[in-house]
Amino acid sequence: MTGSLASLSTAEKSSTAEKPSTPEACIFADLLIPGRGDPIPNAAVGVSKEGTIIFVGKQSQLPPRLNSARRTKVGYLLPGLWDCHSHFLGLFNVDLPDIVSTHPAMSGALAARSMYEALMAGFTSVRDVGSFALEMAPALERGWLMGPNIFGAGAAIGITGGSCDACTMPADWVYARQGTSSTGHDAYPGVAALVVADGIEECRLAVRQQIRRGATCIKIVASGGVLSRSDDVHSRQYSDAELAVMVEEAHLQGRSVAMHAHGKAGIMAAIRAGATSIEHGSYIDDEAAQLMAARGVALVSTRNVVEANLTDLDSLTPETRQKMVEIADHHQKAYATAVKHNVKIALGTDTVGVDPMAASRHGRNGHELVWAVRAGLTPLQAIEAGTINSAELLGKQMPKKGLIQVGWDADMIALDNNPLQDIRLFADPDNIKHIWKGGLAVKWPGGQLLWPVSAPKKLFC
Repeated sequence: MTGSLASLSTAEKSSTAEKPSTPEACIFADLLIPGRGDPIPNAAVGVSKEGTIIFVGKQSQLPPRLNSARRTKVGYLLPGLWDCHSHFLGLFNVDLPDIVSTHPAMSGALAARSMYEALMAGFTSVRDVGSFALEMAPALERGWLMGPNIFGAGAAIGITGGSCDACTMPADWVYARQGTSSTGHDAYPGVAALVVADGIEECRLAVRQQIRRGATCIKIVASGGVLSRSDDVHSRQYSDAELAVMVEEAHLQGRSVAMHAHGKAGIMAAIRAGATSIEHGSYIDDEAAQLMAARGVALVSTRNVVEANLTDLDSLTPETRQKMVEIADHHQKAYATAVKHNVKIALGTDTVGVDPMAASRHGRNGHELVWAVRAGLTPLQAIEAGTINSAELLGKQMPKKGLIQVGWDADMIALDNNPLQDIRLFADPDNIKHIWKGGLAVKWPGGQLLWPVSAPKKLFC
């Protein structure tokens, strides 16, 4: 569905000045949706050669220094999207034993494709909450791989016998790969997608190990899960004292804390412990939502993984299939309850696998905005949730990504049609016509970059 504002033709939108006389670049948009605040019609955005936004305003107010800058004309301009709950695990079969047993080299090789697909869907930044993405981030930063900006937790931290423990495998085998001592590879203790930690001191150490890896946030599993076979989504995991020490340690190091919690007991414990965000929140009720709103705790519902798996139940283990069906309706109701009570919403998909035929895979991340609107957000609110709200979950580690604002990084996307009129546009990556990451054009009508290290470092195409 197209918006009420007239859109430029594809040819007009992709036109640029042949011989720019200044190093700056400028985008003219029919409508700018800045991430927070009112949309601006007939807007212009100026970008420096360093990839920083230097002007935002009306086209009629363009400063003289940008009059001769290279120009790109687009329809609807937005900040690059965030997926703030993702896992670049590189898995074909999404099961705990596979997470533990897949070699990191294979995981990284497969995850590289997932990163590319996420970027081409318009997701220029990702908060990864359990994988080897932190170890891959330098390759992305140096231009050796194509993908989003990575901000991550390193490993998700959970209890023995809980959602991070592959309980169908021998315990010593699991501890050798996932324990805080990691005796199977002593050179890299704590370096895994999932870490098992029990007791005050192990919990403290697990947080410190993830920060040593470069974690910009901490992920704690505070309740049973859906993909795990041996626990119940309603069960609490970690005592108050264990949760408290992990939150304390994270805050001492300036890190925010994401807490996985499905059942109400886990949700309430996470809120009381000082979680920045509740991940999933399947059994949030009025009491929990009111407390979240009062304390400023955000919800990352990850509705897309539920919707996707409901269409592909045969791909799940029998235990997981049963739990997925049981939580589905409660999860949708909980999401709507949080919206009703004005809980801050951020968007994450909980995407894990790489199977190109799977319903839940990177490249389909944009469906999360559709589910946010179904839960009660307006399209404008959903875009805010998928941009600046998600960035803000990083707290003191937040980069200047998620707003189109002077001084912020030029991570932006453009569509031909109006997403405020049809939020479903985000569900199809083909609708994302332009993508800029740090001012570098990585996707444009008729083309996209594969390996930026060998590509010309131009701002706009």
